[in-house]
Amino acid sequence: MKLTRLAPTAVVPAVVAAALVGLAAPGAFADQAPLASADSRAAAGRAASAPATLDTLSRFFARDGKVALKAAAPHIQGDAVPVYALSPGFVAGKPGAPVAQLEYLASTAVSSDGQKASLWTVKQGSSWQVVNIATGDDETRYAAAGAAKLPGGTVFQEPQINAWYVEKGSTVLPLDEDAVKAVGAGGTTLAAYQKRVATAYGDKLPGSAYDRSGKAGGYAETPAENRAQAAQAAAVAAARHDDGAPMVTAAVAGGGALLVLGLTGAAVRRRRAAARG
Repeated sequence: MKLTRLAPTAVVPAVVAAALVGLAAPGAFADQAPLASADSRAAAGRAASAPATLDTLSRFFARDGKVALKAAAPHIQGDAVPVYALSPGFVAGKPGAPVAQLEYLASTAVSSDGQKASLWTVKQGSSWQVVNIATGDDETRYAAAGAAKLPGGTVFQEPQINAWYVEKGSTVLPLDEDAVKAVGAGGTTLAAYQKRVATAYGDKLPGSAYDRSGKAGGYAETPAENRAQAAQAAAVAAARHDDGAPMVTAAVAGGGALLVLGLTGAAVRRRRAAARG
C-alpha cells in the first residue's frame, strides 16, 4: 500500500473550481448498494486495520512530534461508513437522479494520545485500498449525527463548500455551520436545494464551456482516469522526503471518482486541522 502526500501544485487556487472537476466523473459507482453493504464495510475495515496501514498511521500521527512513532499505537474505532457527495446528475436536474453518489468508505483511526484520522477506502479491482488519510473524524461523526437527526436518511457532503447534510424524502437538513449558511438552520426542501446547487454549479458541469476552457483545475478534455493519474503522479513526485520514502498526508485515488477529493483535500484538511486547534 502506498499513501502519498498531495503536491501543493496539484491544488488549484480556487478550491471551488477544483471541486467542480469532480462533477466530471459521474457514475463511477453506478451500483452503489453493494459497495455500501455490510460485506463491503467489513472489507474496507480490514483494509484500514491491515498492519501496513497501521504502520503508515503511526507515521501520520507522529508527523508533527505530537506522539512518538513507537508510541502512536493506532487502532480502528468502529465500523467503516459510506460517504456520499453531491451528484452531478442531481445538479443537472436529471429526472430520478439521487442527491448524492457514493464516493468512498471511511474508517476512523485513533492514536494512543487521542488524535483521530479518517481513512478513505475505495474498491479497486477486486480489493479495497486505502487511498487517503485526513485529520479528524468528520465522516463517521457526521454519519452518526445524520442518523440521529433524520433516521434512515442519506448523509452527504457538498464538497465545493465543505458542507454536510442529511436528506430523506423531500427534506434536506444541515449538519454543520457551512450547511447552515447555505440552507438555513431549519434546512430546506429537496426541490429548493436542487435549485440552489443548479444555480451555483449548473454552468460548470461536464461538457460546459467552463469545463472545456480548462478552468476547472486545468484538466479539461482529458478522461477522468487520466486526470486522476496525472494528479497522483504529481503528488508522488512532490511528496518524497530526503530519504526518498513517500510521506503520508493525502493521496489521490487512481480511478478518477475521487479526483475532487484529491484536488481539494489539502484545503479541507487545513480547515479541519484549524478547527481542532
